[in-house]
Amino acid sequence: MTRVLVIGAGGVFGSRLCEGLLRDGFEVVAAGRDRRRTEAVAARFRLAFPQGRIDVVTLDVATLTAAELKTTGADIVADTAGPFQGAEPTTARAAIAAGLSYVDLADGRDFVAAFPALNATAKAAGVAALTGCSSTPALSNAVLDRLTEGWREVVSIEAAISPGARAPRGLSAMRAILSWLGRPVRVFEGDEWTTRQGWSGLYRRDFGRAGRRLVSLCETPDLDLFPALYAPRQRALFLAGLEPAAAHLGAWVLAGLVRLLRFDPVPLAGLLVQVSGWASVIGSDRGAMRVEALGVDGEGCAARGVWRLVAEPGEGPVTPSLPALAAIKAIAAGRIEPGARACVGVMTLEDIVAEMAPHGLATETVVERGAIFARAIGPGFDGLPPAVRALHETPGRSLWRGEAMTEGAAGPMAAMIARIMGFPTAQAACSAEVAIHADGERSVWRRRIGCHAFASVLSTPRPGGRVRERFGPLSMELRLTPEGGRLVYRVEGWRLGPIRLPSGLAPSTRAHEEVDAEGRFVFDVQISLPLIGRLVRYRGWLVRAT
Repeated sequence: MTRVLVIGAGGVFGSRLCEGLLRDGFEVVAAGRDRRRTEAVAARFRLAFPQGRIDVVTLDVATLTAAELKTTGADIVADTAGPFQGAEPTTARAAIAAGLSYVDLADGRDFVAAFPALNATAKAAGVAALTGCSSTPALSNAVLDRLTEGWREVVSIEAAISPGARAPRGLSAMRAILSWLGRPVRVFEGDEWTTRQGWSGLYRRDFGRAGRRLVSLCETPDLDLFPALYAPRQRALFLAGLEPAAAHLGAWVLAGLVRLLRFDPVPLAGLLVQVSGWASVIGSDRGAMRVEALGVDGEGCAARGVWRLVAEPGEGPVTPSLPALAAIKAIAAGRIEPGARACVGVMTLEDIVAEMAPHGLATETVVERGAIFARAIGPGFDGLPPAVRALHETPGRSLWRGEAMTEGAAGPMAAMIARIMGFPTAQAACSAEVAIHADGERSVWRRRIGCHAFASVLSTPRPGGRVRERFGPLSMELRLTPEGGRLVYRVEGWRLGPIRLPSGLAPSTRAHEEVDAEGRFVFDVQISLPLIGRLVRYRGWLVRAT
């Protein structure tokens, strides 16, 4: 029977791993510096698993030797005792020297990046050593392997994690977060490597049954691994959030203070653990994770995949231990080749999801067309001319150039309204440029016709060809209809901010897109108001520049 030494068994993740191992018939050696705490965990599991075997040893990873590991009689060493940020892989080295396989739950970016330096030694010893057997990078990358399977191109990747409000926040975990909070973090964004501050940005993301939550930039190994493994053309981010939202905003403010005042927040770890405990009485206690990819599928169509995990109250902390449990099983079964590497491309998503069965964890995967026009229009979108489809379906950022002309507002009142909406005045034939950023949920169009620039945001795709286009404070509800090789736009309602305006006063439009004899994308858009007349008309052609 395989015997597993769990270092940090008295902690949140270590105790959960011990539970999973005992449930699956492994012998466990629970190890930690605080014997009383480790004995308490072992006593609880002896009652829960009377047929299992769990022994207790006292180990200090700071002075750990290969000889000490051998005396435990373990076959596999599992290190759950963080933080791993800025640490040396001393336990992994000792395990390899002892001829034992090794896994850990490391989420330290520098730790995981340096780990392959042990590869030659691990191969010579004939043992497998895997780092990052946790939510990041093991689970996040297993999800992406499945979402992007068969794709021609990956444009952007984003993963996000949001623990429940009452999820245990230990001192080690808090110190790990504070080690990069407000500090420079290297990320691949905007088609290039750049530097941002840890916990910068305030994004709201949909976590399914766990609701919409605030998340910010988090430093994890995935910031290196996503670009290396999937070669996204434009962006790769890992985000994290805190519940309740007030706790997240507090961390965001602290990150800003660290950046401005340049102080070390790590000594505040104990105080912040206490404060987070006070804040935990409000906010959702569901834990959640989300992974999203945008790209081009095997058929050449824009594709968007979203995977979500929701953990019922109290079950969220088990998630990081499940990839480690799956990895230990794979090592015990002889399915992992000797060597030292990050736990990516090692197990399938199904391997990890299988470990979720005993827990209140639910996952869902949504794979859909990555273009909002394609989702709104349905099968009719694919019957449009290639140039029209290409402009609306190119994922990520694209730039289109050509020529256009504009006719301005029909009168003083129309001119005032056109100015509010940002519409151009009359211009003769001149250069035209449209920069589009399509992220699968919305498309931001920044137009420049001659010397005038204006922008709109297309969003909210719904069946029947319905989308919303916002110009400044005003938005229009559009219906898109393919008609004889053209895409025709019609206005069916309008709003000022969230306020629905009378439909009888709604703008009317004569707008369509088609191709000309040279196969170029051609547009002709006129927007008018009842009793007021034309606000603007712009028409011309475009071809893709980048």
